Amino acid sequence: MNLRRLQCFLVVAEELHFARAAERLHMDQSPLSRNIKELEEELDVVLFERTTRSTRLTRAGEILLDNVPRIFVAVQQAKDNVRAVANGFYGQFRVALSDGLTPSRLPALLALCRQDEPEIEIRFFEVPLAQQIKGLHEDLYDVGFAQSADVGTGLVAMPAWSDPLRVAIPARHPLLAYKEIPLAELSRYPLVLADPQMCEGHAKLVDRVLRHLDKEPLIAERVSTGDLMMALVAAGFAIGLAGEAQIAASPETGVVSRPLAVGVPPLTTYLLRVDDEPFDVLARFIERVRSIESPGAARSISDQGPDSVDNASV
Repeated sequence: MNLRRLQCFLVVAEELHFARAAERLHMDQSPLSRNIKELEEELDVVLFERTTRSTRLTRAGEILLDNVPRIFVAVQQAKDNVRAVANGFYGQFRVALSDGLTPSRLPALLALCRQDEPEIEIRFFEVPLAQQIKGLHEDLYDVGFAQSADVGTGLVAMPAWSDPLRVAIPARHPLLAYKEIPLAELSRYPLVLADPQMCEGHAKLVDRVLRHLDKEPLIAERVSTGDLMMALVAAGFAIGLAGEAQIAASPETGVVSRPLAVGVPPLTTYLLRVDDEPFDVLARFIERVRSIESPGAARSISDQGPDSVDNASV
């Protein structure tokens, strides 16, 4: 299939309006309509139902729309692989990151990768968990990291790193009177939490903890990155809930970390991969992940497990 025609289809499918799509593509409507017609003839289907008032996808158009982004990703990855080889790399290793996280052990992991296999170029893709799972199944990524083991069939979720869940508090906040924050105190102040769409695993764990409050918490903001959460906390906008390492790594100076006064499971980062015998580069990558796992993290993971929040003392 012609990539230009697919690009035209994708923009029209997003806009559901030929005039707006033509404007986005910097082309006239006539050649745009011709590209769509030629694509329909090539596939022998009707992709759009058009009336004087509306444009909508047919069922065939919906199916194509589900597949077109993956086609463009695959084409881009092919280009990147060629460029990597041209730049002296042996190949690429594709890592997906979900839950808005940059694992705290990532710098050490990358240093090991560069030391052991400098000829392999590592590329990162920040995507929602659902997209990561789909991409792993479709061979768009070689491995992924997320804070959820709920990945369905066909994938393996290996506990990689673990961090205690902590309360991020602005400097000079009343909660700093506590060395450990009582859970009930969280309902007295606005909270900034992880967005459940972009940070699914993180959000699910925190929401299970907050369900034990006597009253509904006041959620001031949902964010997709830990950096933005720490910035809002430092500004005194709200308090947050995040992993200890994430708070410690924040460049914001006006954030103080406190543990909760009740036991809660840690935030566990899982390595996700296809449930199959790992190829050589992936197997060596997994061994490096295991080599930088701290003993304390390993104990926390085995003791608590991914489903232990409801069994915690909260």
